[in-house]
Amino acid sequence: MEFFFVRDYRLKYRFFSSEPEDEIQIKFSRWRELWEKAKEKLMLLPQRVLSQEKAFWIFLKNKDERVKIFYSGNLSKKRIKLKFYFFLQKQRTKHIFYLVGEILLLPLSALAALLPGPNVFFGVLALLIITHWKAMRGISRLRKKRGEFISLPLLEEWERAVMRRDEMKFLPLLEKMTREYGLKNIQKILWR
Repeated sequence: MEFFFVRDYRLKYRFFSSEPEDEIQIKFSRWRELWEKAKEKLMLLPQRVLSQEKAFWIFLKNKDERVKIFYSGNLSKKRIKLKFYFFLQKQRTKHIFYLVGEILLLPLSALAALLPGPNVFFGVLALLIITHWKAMRGISRLRKKRGEFISLPLLEEWERAVMRRDEMKFLPLLEKMTREYGLKNIQKILWR
């Protein structure tokens, strides 16, 4: 499994994995229609958000002590480790706030039960809570692992183009990354 820590076109760091993009799998036996509709709404989130959540989820199963993380090489290893540490801290804090907000909204979803049909509002909130909870647990586990940061020239070229705002190079570089690293949704993660 390969992980990437790269800036997107807005100069924000994104963390994602090379694992093929699948839908987030959550299995429930009851209220199938509700969960299917809620999952449909959840999948409307931007791909850069879903891919990052999924990368955090992977660490719930990951038994390796070391984790390979590819980055651009524009920063020294010491500096990128520090950036990554603060990135994880920020993500953990965000997920805590998301969870608190979603849990506070959960009782309000009971009002939507008065409407005919399945309570999709409750279903979406429940799926968001599960997604953020698992991602937060994955972040906590990732913080305990030792990251091995490996620079890749193609990622360095991407970040330089982003820093210069050279949008003419964006698409060719993203297509090259798709071919070389097998990242099918890289355009949705790093660009649009």
